[in-house]
Amino acid sequence: MSLEILKKHACFGGVQGVYRHPSAETGTAMDFAVYLPPQAEAGGTLPVLYFLSGLTCNWENVTVKAGAQRYAAEHGLILVAPDTSPRGLDLPGEHDSYDFGSGAGFYVDATQEPWSRHYRMYSYVTQELPGLVAAEFPVDTARQGITGHSMGGHGALVCALRNPGKYRSVSAFSPIVAPSQVPWGQKALGQYLGPDRQAWRAYDATCLVETTAWDRPILIDQGTADEFLAEQLRPELLVGAAAAAGIPLNVRHQPGYDHSYYFIASFIGDHIRHHAEQLR
Repeated sequence: MSLEILKKHACFGGVQGVYRHPSAETGTAMDFAVYLPPQAEAGGTLPVLYFLSGLTCNWENVTVKAGAQRYAAEHGLILVAPDTSPRGLDLPGEHDSYDFGSGAGFYVDATQEPWSRHYRMYSYVTQELPGLVAAEFPVDTARQGITGHSMGGHGALVCALRNPGKYRSVSAFSPIVAPSQVPWGQKALGQYLGPDRQAWRAYDATCLVETTAWDRPILIDQGTADEFLAEQLRPELLVGAAAAAGIPLNVRHQPGYDHSYYFIASFIGDHIRHHAEQLR
């Protein structure tokens, strides 16, 4: 597979790179970022942590704003940050709103036209991109973790709960935990997957905990001053569902923090430590 290097920067003793490749899943070129910590120079393979970003974002948000590389270098983790949707398609209505279409793929495999050919972010994130990363970088594929923010927190939970054999750790920042029950999710799932709400359950963490084989600790941080907390995020729904299913879930409510990357930067060290401990 052709991999184009877009840029590289020295960072905390390692290398922050940005890459582009032709994606079979989306039918477009896709950009993604990889941070290689200094331990990569010693040879061998390292655990890998995927970070899924939220609405309107791409690989750059977490790479530039979160300060995650410092902690990845400390713990010897490779960090991978994909985009949030296909780019450059100009489908009808694709750019009309911030919460659907461009920058808002919701990490689903769409089944409805015109989205079904290109909006296959679930398969891209769980299959195509990890395969490419494993072929091009020194990752230990038996030690993969996943995290994310907001829409990306939803994506991280869904990917882990549906694939407990692929991922060994999961966490999230202010995730959309029940997209079937909130406006952001209802808008996106309705258009990507159609009106049958039964089909939505495959991409709803509160539904997936009922049947998943996941049994490892899940860490979630949620700011109490988050402007989307009551209407769009509703972590209490996942807390109740996880408790009923016996899933070990730790939701930390952080007083005064909002939905921004100031919040993520404040607690990213805790999350990388959480993953490092489970990926050892």
